[in-house]
Amino acid sequence: MRYIPHTPDEVSAMLDTLGVGSLDALFDDIPVQARLSRPLNLPPALAEMELSQHLADLADHTVNANVMPSFLGGGYYDRFIPAVVGALASRGEFITSYTPYQAELSQGTLAAIFEFQSMIQSLTGTHAAQASMYDGASAVGEAALLALAQSPRRKRVVALRGVHPDSRQVVATYLKARGAELVVADSLESLDTVLTEEVAALVIQYPDMLGTITHVQRAIDAAHQCGALAIVAVDPVALALLKPPGEMGADIVVGEGQPLGNHLGYGGPTLGFFAVQEHLVRKMPGRLVGMAKDAQGRRGFVLTLQAREQHIRREKATSNICSNHSLNALMATIYMALVGPQGLSEVATLSSQMAHYLADQLGAIGILRASGDQPFLYEFAVRVPGDINALNHHLFEKGLLGGMNLGIWEPAWQNLWQLAVTERRTKADCDRLVEEVSAWMSR
Repeated sequence: MRYIPHTPDEVSAMLDTLGVGSLDALFDDIPVQARLSRPLNLPPALAEMELSQHLADLADHTVNANVMPSFLGGGYYDRFIPAVVGALASRGEFITSYTPYQAELSQGTLAAIFEFQSMIQSLTGTHAAQASMYDGASAVGEAALLALAQSPRRKRVVALRGVHPDSRQVVATYLKARGAELVVADSLESLDTVLTEEVAALVIQYPDMLGTITHVQRAIDAAHQCGALAIVAVDPVALALLKPPGEMGADIVVGEGQPLGNHLGYGGPTLGFFAVQEHLVRKMPGRLVGMAKDAQGRRGFVLTLQAREQHIRREKATSNICSNHSLNALMATIYMALVGPQGLSEVATLSSQMAHYLADQLGAIGILRASGDQPFLYEFAVRVPGDINALNHHLFEKGLLGGMNLGIWEPAWQNLWQLAVTERRTKADCDRLVEEVSAWMSR
């Protein structure tokens, strides 16, 4: 409050109304150890021109995927984004859009969301999709909550270990608040022992964190046999080459939409997507845009379903997700419309071809895939004989952003290095990586 331009008299009047003696007293409820106990060591204020130069100097010390070839993956990928995506999304009628609060007055925004929903529904092979979510992990969490609401007597959700650890953590947190628990299954073979009548849903990732293309059909069938919903978390670009989970009977298909025309942006903001089969449409969290006609028969768009706490009683709400990431979803929509089904397939194919080339080259120097000969697309994990963090540091010094150290999440994933290859990576990039890995191994 010290930085809000209120006069001393105004501040005094507000404090008198609240019955406190000082601004500091407003923070008495915050534990002492959580407060800033020292003054901020800030330099003297700069003029605008000097500050601009200072920020430019700081930016020169940062590194991003446009400066160094990146092999990082795990849900966020360095994909090529055509200039038209940003150009269209930056138009005045779009750039200020967060979410349509006066929905029927926002026909352009609603039309764009309707197109996004239609594209996601088509891509996932489901009956309907909603207007977008905050990110992929929260989409998985909301899917788990939907499963609990669908089967309130069941208090467990099972996730295969190949599901992204961030998503599993979100699910576990959501479930704990509802008095339920998350059970992690090591493999498809272990599902027989954990899928019981207490399980509301099974969560599968396709492809999984090791890049493996899991036997989704088998997992979906196993979930349905015990009366549980099948939730599949997907990479949307991979669906250009893989059979959509909805066509295999998945009840809910969710995922992270960043690879669709959204920049990495230091981890966000991005968007999540959420699609379901027909029997779950009215249980979906968030917003659903539908097409209707007015009294003159003209086409228009409306928010068809809004079963959330802002519009109905909290205890009857399907979710506390109150809005959608309209601008991020718009960028995804422009990207998908621009590249089309054939273009998206080419993006996935180019990525996959270069990833298989890299895997073969690494195998030639003794760096083997963790999943053996199981199929993969453009992301895979290899076993590294040594400290992966030291390897990534070596690569960074040589101008390369290495892969992800999976051992930070799972003891079983120690010495596993996850690499992702997008259409932006060239043969020269891959050869450089293999050369530097070989040099590091022989040091």
